[in-house]
Amino acid sequence: MNTVKADRNRSVVVKIAVIVAVISVGLVALLFASVNIVQKKQMGDADKDITRLTEELKGIPDIEHILTIQNQLKSLSSLHQSKHVASRIFGYLPQVTPANVTISSINLDLSTNTMTISGTAASQLAVNTFVDTLKFTKYKIGEKGQEVTAFPTVTESSFTLGSQSASYSLSVSFDANLFANNLKDDSGSSQAPTLVVPKLTTTHATSGDPNDVLFEEQAE
Repeated sequence: MNTVKADRNRSVVVKIAVIVAVISVGLVALLFASVNIVQKKQMGDADKDITRLTEELKGIPDIEHILTIQNQLKSLSSLHQSKHVASRIFGYLPQVTPANVTISSINLDLSTNTMTISGTAASQLAVNTFVDTLKFTKYKIGEKGQEVTAFPTVTESSFTLGSQSASYSLSVSFDANLFANNLKDDSGSSQAPTLVVPKLTTTHATSGDPNDVLFEEQAE
């Protein structure tokens, strides 16, 4: 009697298990179909939207020119930051040129970070002082910035000693930061380089003479 009852219970359990399995398989199939159909529909709708918007953009007159101008406007800021400030040379030279030295020509090459300075001086000693002043001049960015050599190499490319004065020509290399436009100090504030000039002699910037002339007038 107990054996018959146990067999009956086992049969019921098996039937229930089969029914649950069938229902689970059905739910998985339904879920897969639902997800598959929904995803395909969403992807299809997205493709239609992309096609529609693409056609609308193509219909805008001069769209290529508009996009080109927008890209150019976006690049203006970076171009401005990367450009050089060549006019700083007119602030640097009075600080490093001895008072008894004048300049007749400057050739500044920002692509190679070099320049040629030519002019006249009262004596060979004055030219030598000019060379040494350039060599030992440093610069810094901000009050607490590290001092860096401003003019790494200074070479006297020509020299002529006359009866009353000397003519010279110097080939000078400079640190690119002297003319850079995107410099910042330790606090993140935009700063221009400041020269730290050795006090080897009186320069045009420190002479205090209102009649002091740094640049020679060119003969016409």
